[in-house]
Amino acid sequence: MSSTVADATAIHLDDAVVALGGFPALAGVTLEIGTGELVALRGANGSGKSTLLRLCAGLLPLTRGGATVLGVDLADHRDAARTLVGLLGHDNGLYADLTARENVRFIAEMVGAPNDDVESSLARLGIDGRVARTRAAALSAGQRRRTALASLVVRRARLWLLDEPHAGLDSAARQELDSILRDATRSGATVVYTTHDVESRPESTPRTITLTGGTVTSDVAGAGLGEGVAPRRTP
Repeated sequence: MSSTVADATAIHLDDAVVALGGFPALAGVTLEIGTGELVALRGANGSGKSTLLRLCAGLLPLTRGGATVLGVDLADHRDAARTLVGLLGHDNGLYADLTARENVRFIAEMVGAPNDDVESSLARLGIDGRVARTRAAALSAGQRRRTALASLVVRRARLWLLDEPHAGLDSAARQELDSILRDATRSGATVVYTTHDVESRPESTPRTITLTGGTVTSDVAGAGLGEGVAPRRTP
């Protein structure tokens, strides 16, 4: 893939197949997601949403077809994609014995982010005061989710992959998350997240991709953009 195409395209899948235990969790997905897009993946449990995210994060091998993420060919160099991608799965990935602040600071130190970014990320997700000083093991489910999101924000990855990020959040936190996702795309990041609930999707989401049985069954522009963006059709 040329550098020009790679700059314009964050994710390119060409009849991508991922088999788990001999079962095709992705059964031939073809799609392209441009740099700076905000995309919601919808579908029932077992439809392939989480598998698609884990493939793009370089965590699952490609069985057949083609897959390129941020210019990296996942068939041969999927390890290289991991440093460019921020993945938030169902597991928040927090260290139980570290406080909320220490968990976010640990990620910040890994990527060379300043401490000001740590504090601003915590504050934006409502993690401050006593909560910031509480060990992750003692946080509520919603507080752990917000701490994990703060860790993702401070990382400033080029590609954000979020699996059910709204789960466990109250209405105010959901709205703040939607604002964070929009801000990330405005700064040049690409955001792809999964959801069961259309109500949790930001109004400005330009695309909603639906997966059924490991294949793309719908790929359309979102209503409410007010920009006349035409729906994309499934290849």
